[in-house]
Amino acid sequence: MVEAMAFPTMEVIESMHQQLSRYVHRTPVVTSSYFDDLTGAHLYFKCEQLQKIGAFKMRGATVALMHLKKHSPIRKVYTHSSGNHAQALSLAAKLLGFEATIVMPHNTSKVKVDAVKGYGGNIVFCEVGYVAREAKLAEIAAQGDSVFVPPFDDDQIIIGQSTVAKELIEQTEKLDVIVAPVGGGGLLSGTSLSAHYFSPDTIVYGVEPSIDNDAWKSFNSGQVQQVSGVETIAEGLRTSLSERTLSVIREHVADILLVTEEEIVSAMRQIWERMKLVVEPSAAVAVAGILRYPELFRGKEVGVILTGGNVDVEKLPF
Repeated sequence: MVEAMAFPTMEVIESMHQQLSRYVHRTPVVTSSYFDDLTGAHLYFKCEQLQKIGAFKMRGATVALMHLKKHSPIRKVYTHSSGNHAQALSLAAKLLGFEATIVMPHNTSKVKVDAVKGYGGNIVFCEVGYVAREAKLAEIAAQGDSVFVPPFDDDQIIIGQSTVAKELIEQTEKLDVIVAPVGGGGLLSGTSLSAHYFSPDTIVYGVEPSIDNDAWKSFNSGQVQQVSGVETIAEGLRTSLSERTLSVIREHVADILLVTEEEIVSAMRQIWERMKLVVEPSAAVAVAGILRYPELFRGKEVGVILTGGNVDVEKLPF
């Protein structure tokens, strides 16, 4: 079993949200009669695809650097990511006076590489795979002049991501349920903490691809589980929970729901076509969960977190 951990408090989340507001957008919440009719629920979509860098990750990366700037003289940071965290840390570093280095697989798509460079990040390429990535990270760490900023396994990251749901709760009258995708669990942890503190009657569900169901296995077993060798279309969710995120999720999340690749693509396409919103597959996972399990949401006020919109339009799945 996961040992009890001290979770970020309500007061800390409130304080950091106020400080964070100067660096990130307060993204809009939109509704859709199409999806309301389809699900029998009233859905409120929190549009984090309209956040800076096109994803919620901007929040966690910025809070992490705000905290570091206050508590450390070091102004160089590094991480590993081939996606939204890479872009988020690069821009947050630029805004807060840091230098960011990102370890990325050499086969990362050009559009993502260009985005990181555009936000001012320094890229160090590595071979594909865990071993090569960790070796490159160890080289940077050995230099001793940089701080590692993880994608999700960090209290400051969780605090930053918690502000998505905090805003969603403030922007709606009363939510019965909030639904969010889950990969490493930073967003779902933060979402569940904000619901617990600011809307304690609201139930939180996580959703993940069924072929990459490590979060579901971890949630049900109480121990961090790994699923390797899968290539879900929701590439932003291709990672596993940490002890920290699992601890929060098991305490405050009702369940982890599973959806198929076909259901993810279908939900993504419907969001694009009916709501005219550009979302990536990982963002569509939450909607796919509502569509697959309508009995959980019918007749309820449901918040849905659309996590990001960074998609290669040359490689759409539909």
